[in-house]
Parts: sequence; C-alpha cells; structure tokens
Amino acid sequence: MTINKLPSIFNQLRPFSVGFDNLFDHFENMLDGNEYFCTNSYNFPFYNLVKTGDFTYDIEVALAGYDKKDIYVTYENNLLRVGSRVGDPDDSSDQEKPRKGTIHKGIAKRYFSKVFTIADDVEIKGAELKDGLLKISLKKIVPEAKKKKTIEVK
Repeated sequence: MTINKLPSIFNQLRPFSVGFDNLFDHFENMLDGNEYFCTNSYNFPFYNLVKTGDFTYDIEVALAGYDKKDIYVTYENNLLRVGSRVGDPDDSSDQEKPRKGTIHKGIAKRYFSKVFTIADDVEIKGAELKDGLLKISLKKIVPEAKKKKTIEVK
C-alpha cells in the first residue's frame, strides 16, 4: 500500500493518529473498488442500520420470500457477510422452481451478497429472520478503562 493513493485528508491525519492504519486501509480499499465493497452493484437487498441504544445496533435486511435455509450470515476478519444460497450464478442446480399453479412470478429469490465492515470493539449478538426481515444484532463493547468515571479531586 502506498500512502500517496489515499485522499489528502488521510495523509493529513496520519501524523496525528496511532493505531488507525487499518482504518485508513479500509477506506483505501473502499475507494479502490475492492471486491469486499463492490460485491453487488445493485442496491439489493435493501437494508437499514439502526441504533437501538447507546451501544447497540441492528442491521435489518429486507428478504421477503427467503427462508432461513436460503441465506447465510458469516463473520471473519471484521467483515460481516450476508448472502443467498439461492440463485447463485455459479450453481445452475440451485435455480428456484416455480410452484405449481403459479401464473406470474414477480417475487424472485435472486443471488446476492452484502458485506458490512464491523469495528474491532463490536460484537455480533445474533441474527433472526422473521416476517421477511433479517435482523442482525450488534453490541459495542466498551472496556472499563474507557467508560466515564468521576475523578476525585484531592
């Protein structure tokens, strides 16, 4: 990685930051069109990022028509991946068969892959698919040393 590839704001911030190299690398990968961030040029599936408390968040992914067996959620190296097992363009045997009596098929289960970057201090608490909405719960872990405390003045 070369520092010159980064936008000037990052170059200006580097001398004043220690331990944030992975953050700068993350943004560089995003700006370079890295595969992690350009896995799906379509805006599918739609999703919400919701702050549910001081240190809790939900990622809500709209997956109408998908079953639990149709999707996967994985986490590795700070990357949370949500994707489909159906409609995978590399697997022709996995094509969805129309139900008997279907006159028009307007709701398609199609292949998708979404990647979210998760900070080091955020923990994945769980995932639930209910009523076509996949909810992934996250919690920011704040160490005791970083929590607010009152210092007694002597």
